[in-house]
Amino acid sequence: MATYIPNYKKLYTEKVRPALMKSMGYKTIMQVPRIDKIVINQGLGVALNDKKFIEKGLEEITMIAGQKAVATVSKRDVSNFKLRKGRQIGVKVTLRGQRMYEFLERLISAAIPRIKDFNGLNTKFDGHGNYTLGIEEQIIFPEIELESVYKILGMNITFVTNTDSDEEAFALMKEFGFPFKKN
Repeated sequence: MATYIPNYKKLYTEKVRPALMKSMGYKTIMQVPRIDKIVINQGLGVALNDKKFIEKGLEEITMIAGQKAVATVSKRDVSNFKLRKGRQIGVKVTLRGQRMYEFLERLISAAIPRIKDFNGLNTKFDGHGNYTLGIEEQIIFPEIELESVYKILGMNITFVTNTDSDEEAFALMKEFGFPFKKN
């Protein structure tokens, strides 16, 4: 019986990796950068007043990611924000392996094209080869039904690579088809 391999994993092994080996001059495939994990994080500071935000956030991020999300809790007291240590203030999920590649495909082919007034993604990396993408509305994902949205909220999607070089990570993302702004 044939095992299932996500389309973007095939794309990486058949097109992205050979293209990067050729353009960057790597000697072995182990030198080629890859995406190790994708972290989806949604800060829900408004949840301090209404616990429904955490429940709806967990439900929506779970639908978007295809994997159960977990609530994040505050690490310390911050009196200016009326925040107490141990309170739930957000939702996150970490994707690896097949689910990561499936989410990446849905993001690039279905969600990003649905962004209003889209001019391309920012090309700013974190200096360690990782890229964070800010999404302003969760409704760009086809899994979210507009009628069931409690409140339109944003999220951060972080792509963690195995390289420390922003240039290598940028080349990797470009080969995957990320629609970056033209400089």
